[in-house]
Amino acid sequence: MKKKLFFIVLLICFKNFAQNNPKIAFQKSRYELALDYYEKADYKKAIDLFYIASKIKPDNEIGQESTKKVDTLKAILRESLLKQAIGIWKLVGDKPVWSATQNVKASKEGFETLIEIKEDEIVSYEKNIKTQEKKVIKSEKLVYYSENKSDAMYSDIILSDGTVWNCTINDGSDELHVINIGHMADGHIEKITSNNTERFFVKVEK
Repeated sequence: MKKKLFFIVLLICFKNFAQNNPKIAFQKSRYELALDYYEKADYKKAIDLFYIASKIKPDNEIGQESTKKVDTLKAILRESLLKQAIGIWKLVGDKPVWSATQNVKASKEGFETLIEIKEDEIVSYEKNIKTQEKKVIKSEKLVYYSENKSDAMYSDIILSDGTVWNCTINDGSDELHVINIGHMADGHIEKITSNNTERFFVKVEK
């Protein structure tokens, strides 16, 4: 009986090893590729790969080290994005700046919508095109949003109305694209996966 039990335990251990070994190999490959991007200062690719590695086996050495790297890179990428974002931006519509069908309704009505991004605050203005007078519409704290403590999302913000926006800035640092990806409801975020509201801004003042 003891001999039979021993073989059962051995079989279970072998099965678990066979299942885990490919996972560990894949985790190691993601981690090593992430390190390669990290050393090349390609932090956006690195953070995604470190995050994948951290989730495969969170408790082993590679998983724990990957989580630390995600947290470090998130701070670096947020600081870099904020440096690009600081300034005054003009809303140009719900399509890219180069689009021929761009929404120019606000300009036709004689007003422009502006936002000023500061280190810890977002201020919305309405500007009279004719008089150049600016009126503050709303001001709120700049708050980053993360679904999980150590996820790879570094460019999401949550506004006071509960909406979550993903923010990207082009290589020239003169076009801001925001997409509504979620909304706070009953204490948790409901993701928006289709027909997302989008807004495009151009930088008018640093």
